[in-house]
Amino acid sequence: MALKTYEEYIESLKKMRPNIYKFDELIEDVTTHPATRNTVEGHSKTYKMLSDPKEKEILTTTSHLTGEPISRYLSIIRSPEDMYANSRMKRHMYHLTGTCTGGRCAGWNAINSMFITTFEMDEKLGTDYHQRFLTWLKDAQSRDITIAGALTDPKGDRTKPPSMQDDPDMNLHVVERRDNGIVVRGAKIMICGVAAANEIFVLPGSGYREADKDYAISFVIPRDIENLTIVETRHPSDMREYEEGFDIPVKDGGITQAFLLFEDVFVPQERVFMAGEFEFSLNAVKYFIAPYRAAIGGCVAGQGDIKIGAAILTARANGLHSKVFSDKITQMHINNETTFGMGIAAAAMGRKHACGAWMPDTLLSNVNKVHVATLPYETSRIAQDIAGGIGETGCMPSYKDFNSEKYGKLIQKYMKAKYSADTRTRAARLVEWTTIGAGVPGCMHGGGSPDGAKLFIKALGGLEQKVEIAKRLAGISEDVKDPEKKK
Repeated sequence: MALKTYEEYIESLKKMRPNIYKFDELIEDVTTHPATRNTVEGHSKTYKMLSDPKEKEILTTTSHLTGEPISRYLSIIRSPEDMYANSRMKRHMYHLTGTCTGGRCAGWNAINSMFITTFEMDEKLGTDYHQRFLTWLKDAQSRDITIAGALTDPKGDRTKPPSMQDDPDMNLHVVERRDNGIVVRGAKIMICGVAAANEIFVLPGSGYREADKDYAISFVIPRDIENLTIVETRHPSDMREYEEGFDIPVKDGGITQAFLLFEDVFVPQERVFMAGEFEFSLNAVKYFIAPYRAAIGGCVAGQGDIKIGAAILTARANGLHSKVFSDKITQMHINNETTFGMGIAAAAMGRKHACGAWMPDTLLSNVNKVHVATLPYETSRIAQDIAGGIGETGCMPSYKDFNSEKYGKLIQKYMKAKYSADTRTRAARLVEWTTIGAGVPGCMHGGGSPDGAKLFIKALGGLEQKVEIAKRLAGISEDVKDPEKKK
């Protein structure tokens, strides 16, 4: 079976063993619980929209392994055009849902990372990881599953490597090796969209040395595997997200994050794609972040489009013409297209790997990450500026108060401006939601920190090459070096 229907996707989640908690409560059904239902509905759009030929063209592609139609979220990037299509899809998904569909996005990047990494391990070490991976991927494509990606470890004391931590579980690691698989213990934290996922793809959290080889692991597991406990961690600052009406401005979208607590989880051999090959762990991370940081420019551009629309709706509801904000709107457009365009440039300037995968340019991908950590915040500030205090302070009555039999008519009377109180409040609530609420993606640290990206930029920027170009153009033959650092 390929290309699930919406109903089949929802049913696949309902069948899973409950192992997700929030507020110390076991969530029996992620498709209906208020803490998880919106993120499930957001991810379900990737299935629900397939009945529309135009949407299907955006959301699907052809498997290079089987020749069958598959979700683009289960595909291997084989050309710059594949990356362009992914960026456009992510921008489009924001337009459909208002927020992140990270339960498929990070998993897609994990798939592409280990497609390349397993190929390199087999070439150098004579292992069979790549064929093992391909067997799993064909099956995943045939089942059209949603896959979350998990990289980030708790890490503990940042001055110490994993093997030197006081508690060895501060990074996920192998505690037992068996003939038929491995047993792992530890945690992965701040993992996006897990409640909407069927499986979880785990990658090493960093590059490791030989002393830390037990931490160099990659595998994929069912989300409801035994001995895995999941705790949903992201929640709004107030309880409006759990109410109805305009208090949840987007009914079918909502980002979630989770802690994954591994308590001696057994992973079958056929689902293990790295188990101690420490010298390949850094590449696995690099191959993840290059397409991730390229395509996230599309994500934040999509949300930026919503910020513009919501801010102008609020201004018009207040009786103000959009021309009043012309320069501010132009700057928001510039911010959006800078991150989107930088991601497209990273794809275009990439290279073909020997395994057949296309890898975006690492330098430009990391430059895009730095832009993503700054420009969307400026777009949010401008959106709040245009919308006025109603969109920034959060000073809006709840939907229940808005419709109170006792005082609802007075609330609506004093919330009205040029247009109805309902229209004005809904527009302003969307501004709030996309700038300081549950619609906000992880711009600063999603996919890694901007400081980490700057390390790549420093390493790949080619400073000395630029100095040599300047010397040649200036006609300087003398060896001009940096002075010695003062001790």
